[in-house]
Amino acid sequence: MTKQTELPWIAKGKGYLGLREIPGPQHNPEILRWLVKFGGYNGEEKAWWANDEVAWCGLFVGMCLAESDRFVVPAWYRAGAWADERYLTRLSKPAYGCLAVKKRTGGNHVFFIVGKDKQGRLMGLGGNQGNRVSIIPFNAAELSYWWPSYWRDKQCVKSEPAAVRYELPLVDATGKQGESEA
Repeated sequence: MTKQTELPWIAKGKGYLGLREIPGPQHNPEILRWLVKFGGYNGEEKAWWANDEVAWCGLFVGMCLAESDRFVVPAWYRAGAWADERYLTRLSKPAYGCLAVKKRTGGNHVFFIVGKDKQGRLMGLGGNQGNRVSIIPFNAAELSYWWPSYWRDKQCVKSEPAAVRYELPLVDATGKQGESEA
């Protein structure tokens, strides 16, 4: 396997591993800080809530991308909104650092692909996975893959991964498959 330089949005996301919701009336101040910042990156919609009880996987993905000079989709709070060819490049297979969208009844989920495990399952770095930022395994058949765009000169500029990004490293989980993604 070729040695890869770390992608800025993945480095940012890994820095939050273990960050979790606070159950009840209190809320994690870091998640609240992210919510306040939205609407100020590239014209995306602002958050109209201020708690960590609402699904925040799209918030996590958006924050990692925005703070790495990547484009944030307008409706970032909807996981399914990240599967949009107007804003992102659809990939036919997973690449390290790409977004993965899991479509399902009752709400979708979005996260970053960071490798595979020994069983060949894809490993996803995401927010609100077991109510925290974690890396958990996913079934590839349930996912679509998207490469993030740049935000340059107030324009969404599509990009594609380098060929080396399709070489997925072996990664250990920090959570379990099937943990809550909502």
